[in-house]
Amino acid sequence: MVNWRTSTYTKHESCVEVADAGSTKVMVRDTKDRDGGTLTFSPACWAGFVEFSKTLND
Repeated sequence: MVNWRTSTYTKHESCVEVADAGSTKVMVRDTKDRDGGTLTFSPACWAGFVEFSKTLND
């Protein structure tokens, strides 16, 4: 079973959910279309994206 979570910083009109799927992948999906598919990233790639996105608010 995958444990999906939503960021507390996510706006309602643009929500995504993230799930750690083992130690080798991170999955992302749209909360408004949960059955519409997922994107899968390596943990390192996802961490890089998260760090980059933090710089956009500076």
